[in-house]
Amino acid sequence: MTIADILMLISVICIWSLLLVNVVLIVAGYLYYIEIENKPIPPLKGETPFVSIMVPAHNEGKVIMKTVESLLALDYPNDRYEIIVINDNSSDNSSVLLKHLQSKYPERNLTIINTDAVTGGKGKSNALNIGFQKSKGEYIAIYDADNTPEKKALLYLVSEITNDPTLGAVIGKFRTRNRDANLLTRFINIETLSFQWMAQAGRWKLFKLCTIPGTNFIMRREIVERIGGWDVKAIAEDTEISFRIYMMGYRIKFQPKSVTWEQEPQTVKVWFKQRTRWAKGNIYVIVKNVPLLFKRSARNIRFDIIYFLSIYFLLLTSLMMSDLLLVLHALGYITTTIASFSSFLWVLAITLFVVGTFITLVTEKGEMRLSNIWIIMLMYVSYCQMWMVVAAYGMYTYLKDLVFKREAKWYKTERF
Repeated sequence: MTIADILMLISVICIWSLLLVNVVLIVAGYLYYIEIENKPIPPLKGETPFVSIMVPAHNEGKVIMKTVESLLALDYPNDRYEIIVINDNSSDNSSVLLKHLQSKYPERNLTIINTDAVTGGKGKSNALNIGFQKSKGEYIAIYDADNTPEKKALLYLVSEITNDPTLGAVIGKFRTRNRDANLLTRFINIETLSFQWMAQAGRWKLFKLCTIPGTNFIMRREIVERIGGWDVKAIAEDTEISFRIYMMGYRIKFQPKSVTWEQEPQTVKVWFKQRTRWAKGNIYVIVKNVPLLFKRSARNIRFDIIYFLSIYFLLLTSLMMSDLLLVLHALGYITTTIASFSSFLWVLAITLFVVGTFITLVTEKGEMRLSNIWIIMLMYVSYCQMWMVVAAYGMYTYLKDLVFKREAKWYKTERF
């Protein structure tokens, strides 16, 4: 067996191991969806808790009014929640629009914090820390500036966390509001449902683990106070704070009935910038938490650490290695006796990918469309391959920022 054969075999084993893990998560997630489909949300006990909803925003004039108005319309007692918008060093007309909303709803608990380049402009984590100082809620909920949550979204989150003292946070899910804008948004919609929410459901079902998304979640105030706020160096502040909640002994639950709708990138350029930021942020969190693998107190979250390590390091390396070897073999530069076998596994992997992804879509109303099959197939050979470039570039920018010690800043996702 040649060196090329050994490298190809290792790559194939790694890829298929992670593929099978994903299949297990899909099955477990599907079972969780069925389990809670007709299960009622636990009723609120005692007095309705006061909740502080924080919305970090930077140059979000195109979407901020719709977001705030949807938060004002939540099915939750008006006197039991406040909305704090951190308009963080914006240079657009956000401050004017937000001031108009305050005058339009003078009876509501709507607070606007306008920061400048001195106090703000240093990223989402810093903005959340600023907002938290003004908050009064027993629980803290976060929504991104482009979100339009469904009316009962907050109620579902509050009901779950108040009925289980072991929960440090409860997450809902976000859906793609502009999914039919073009082929890219169709890809993103499928990715979100399959690789975000079905995986979250599977991890909760099997391990009672979830990772906080950037929006539509609630957490206990005491947690933020105990950990000293959000890590201002973390771009992926949601993933970073998840691990700190785990280490406090709390669990994070996924409640898919809590839904918010958000706007996703409509151009490849905007998508690439956003996903590179996500990759870089998650790599920071992985590196920061790798030492936990060797701590007995972190044994309950080792799966998540290994899972993220595998996705961003092992899978990326294996995919790039196998693709490179196949190309070199086709060009005649190297010879590998298992190239044909690898091709067979590649076809089988596509089949599993299409079937598994399609199954995840049937759990969502309005997604049971046969046209999704060819979109999933096209997604595998295009969108999924683009992920490798994103992950690799995210690693490069992470190392670059590490060397030059650049501080965190807002990475603005363009709105449409």
